[in-house]
Amino acid sequence: MSDIRPAPARAMPASKRPRTHPMAWLLLVLCVLGFGFQGTRALWSTDEGRYTENALQMIDSGNYLVPAYNQDRVNFTKPPVTYWLIAGSMRLFGRTTWAARLPYALAFIFTALLLCGMGRWLLSGRLWLPGLIYGCSLVPFLMANVVSTDGLLVAFEALATYGFLAASFGPARKAGRYLVLMWLGFGLAFLTKGPPGLMPLLGMLPFVYRKQRWPGVRALFAPLGLVVFLLVGLGWYALVVVRQPALVHYFLHYEIYNRIFTPTQNRHPQWYGWFVVYAPVLVLGSLPWWRPLARVVRQAASVRNWRDGWAQQPPRLFLWLWFLLALTVFCLARSRLPAYVLPLFIPLSLLVAMELEATFDMRSTRRRVLLGLWMVALLVLKGGIGHFYHPHVDNRVRARSLGQKVAASRYAAVTFIEATDDHVAIEEHTPWGMRLYLRKPVYAIAWNKPGAAQRLCRLVDVHSPLLVAADASLELRANCPGTALTVVGDWRGRHLLLISAGK
Repeated sequence: MSDIRPAPARAMPASKRPRTHPMAWLLLVLCVLGFGFQGTRALWSTDEGRYTENALQMIDSGNYLVPAYNQDRVNFTKPPVTYWLIAGSMRLFGRTTWAARLPYALAFIFTALLLCGMGRWLLSGRLWLPGLIYGCSLVPFLMANVVSTDGLLVAFEALATYGFLAASFGPARKAGRYLVLMWLGFGLAFLTKGPPGLMPLLGMLPFVYRKQRWPGVRALFAPLGLVVFLLVGLGWYALVVVRQPALVHYFLHYEIYNRIFTPTQNRHPQWYGWFVVYAPVLVLGSLPWWRPLARVVRQAASVRNWRDGWAQQPPRLFLWLWFLLALTVFCLARSRLPAYVLPLFIPLSLLVAMELEATFDMRSTRRRVLLGLWMVALLVLKGGIGHFYHPHVDNRVRARSLGQKVAASRYAAVTFIEATDDHVAIEEHTPWGMRLYLRKPVYAIAWNKPGAAQRLCRLVDVHSPLLVAADASLELRANCPGTALTVVGDWRGRHLLLISAGK
């Protein structure tokens, strides 16, 4: 009988072995960076607590149209996309810090992948490189772990930019649909943070005008794209303004005029504030890509390069126009926070990728080791902050210490009372994020405003017993009819009182 056993397989030549696609490796890296230790750090006040509080209120009230801290205080400082995404995540995965931060990990990954898509129009190869640069940059990585509007805004601006680049440099027959995609991205960005979501237009308009003059600019504002923008970006504003017409003045005066031209927000409004806030973010945030970025900056500082770029209209010109014009607006505005410049890491990542494309080789063992060590350092930083760093704005620590202080007392809600009549102070000083950990509604009262005492009485009627954490400078008494007041003690410079309604 002949031997019918299969012959031993011969080793496949290394050149013919199937290799994992670079994009698959990039996606794995982004998932590790985005999801690793994502729920370790507690919510920090002010912003993380405010956004999560509004999302929890939407879930509990069922009202997803009007953002609110509680049934007593609405909040129109930001459009609702941030609250919607956090609320959706917590409805699916539970009321945890990880669920609150899940949308930001997804936005981080989505942005990096869109940058790879942009590489199709800007690079001749290594399309994964822009996504790798963005994902491994210090500030985009850290902001993926911060509950804010900016992490989501950058993803929608990236979507709009992808549509613009595809319409400008892709097949002409598909330009129309890509422009609709661009306006969809702008609509989502506007519904996330309002006018700042349109910042990329500052670079698009002069670039298109230089390339195609006014016909190109008119084509950019395609009717179908504008309809999509109006429905997506302005539909919510129209609904709430119809219900509350006074919001027109609030949006235009307080949210736009005051933030740009006045120091009302007290966010580094000094003439030098832009340098103090933005320079460290852009410099440190560009780690570990300093060397190629320095070469890009030197090229941009050349008058000859600008003259040639203006004459030839390469994609690099659009990226620099976007970065410089948007940064100028951020610097001139009187309200300045570090996260505002996060979207500028989109053009920076693309510029660095274009600079590195000819020389960046991941087959180099040294490069792989250095990049791997940097990623480990990023994860250690993220996990270490969550485990070992607990500042006074840590809402989980606050909730635990308050729970220990009132362990023997039953209460239905918490009210923080400030000796002020400034609503901005209430917004900033109230630890809204404690709601996630206490599992109870959180309220705030500006005691120096008219009607504050009556408001406290109404809260006692709804939530009894009501735990009150009052500014230490105040001497509160039980002025509400039929209530009893019990002094619990002191906590973090506040008097703790328990007010119960009579039966």
